[in-house]
Amino acid sequence: MGALSLAFAGMLMLAVLLSSLANRTILSTAALFLVAGFLLGDGALGVVSLQPGDDLVATLAELALFAVLFTDGMRVGWKDLRGAWRLPGRALGWGLPLTLAITALAAHYLLGLGWVESLLIGAILAPTDPVFAAALVGNEKVPPRLRQLLNVESGVNDGLALPFVMVFLAVAAGSHDLHLGELGLELGLGIVIGVAIPWLAIKLEQTRWFSASTQYEPLNGLAIGLLVLAVGKVTHGNLFLAAFAAGVTVATFGERQRESFEHFGELIAELLKLGALLVFGALITPALLGSVGWQGWVFAILALVLARPVAIWVSYLGSGLSVREQAAVAWFGPKGFASVVYGLIVLSSGIAAAESVFQFVAVTIVLSIVLHSSTDIVVARGFDDERDVPTWFGIARRLRGRAKEDAPS
Repeated sequence: MGALSLAFAGMLMLAVLLSSLANRTILSTAALFLVAGFLLGDGALGVVSLQPGDDLVATLAELALFAVLFTDGMRVGWKDLRGAWRLPGRALGWGLPLTLAITALAAHYLLGLGWVESLLIGAILAPTDPVFAAALVGNEKVPPRLRQLLNVESGVNDGLALPFVMVFLAVAAGSHDLHLGELGLELGLGIVIGVAIPWLAIKLEQTRWFSASTQYEPLNGLAIGLLVLAVGKVTHGNLFLAAFAAGVTVATFGERQRESFEHFGELIAELLKLGALLVFGALITPALLGSVGWQGWVFAILALVLARPVAIWVSYLGSGLSVREQAAVAWFGPKGFASVVYGLIVLSSGIAAAESVFQFVAVTIVLSIVLHSSTDIVVARGFDDERDVPTWFGIARRLRGRAKEDAPS
């Protein structure tokens, strides 16, 4: 524990010092923590020794995903969804299940896994995360509808994929152990907790008897999140659906609470994300990367360059998006942080295929982080105005245009 704390503190300091550079180049803090975990783990230097069954792994994964889903939900209140649903709706309604299905087909026929395990892998790898494509989402020269599409989609699809992950994981644990009634109750209870607690807290603060001071306002969202987490634990409601529902509820009914907590909440979620990435990297060893064989690496490539692109192409037929915009959406479907945590959850679940599922998920996520976090700057620059591209390129473009105008018809 001491070595892990020291490693995290040192890497966090390094990430802070390099954060400005990372915003301008292909350097990625997510990739930095992943690589650091790999180098410090048992597979390399052995400084940080972790096992899949360690309580720290499960607890950190749980807290990190809870925080991420809570802050994701805050970014997509019902008002935002109603105002920007047309394009994100295609990605969520068609793109997500198609990505899941194509990934599952590849896992079944290429890796030889059973259908349940293949569908579980598809559900784990279906969510996207623009954290690994920050330059594209944050570049104001990228069309607003494209940035909004990626933001809304990534904010919602973690929560939408979760029930599929839970159902397929329960089935993989053994059909005799699967009780759909209990699972439905757990998921439903999570949603009720996630809606009821924030709504009640916001309504209480709006009465004349209660009011948060300026100093304590940022803690309001934290208090709501902690209460949802604690009640979910006690009642055995699904924590992750509760987190996402709570975020959406705060965004819908408490705009002031949302604004005061937004920056603070994102910092908390970022810390937990980086911690989980460090742990995730420490669990990846050279033996694991080699054990997947060539089929595993081919699967990882297909999951990135085939599953998401084909699903997006089908989803956006007749949508009005340009070819460049569709290509950007198709490529920047990185296997995000939710996939990391879902993989950790499966690894510690105890199902028979846990290690195999984790191995194939891990190599896909590693490849995604490397490829997507190192190409976001390049693709984002493709949307720059002509005045921002190199002078020679602008001149060449104008000369070509004039040549076409002067050419005889």
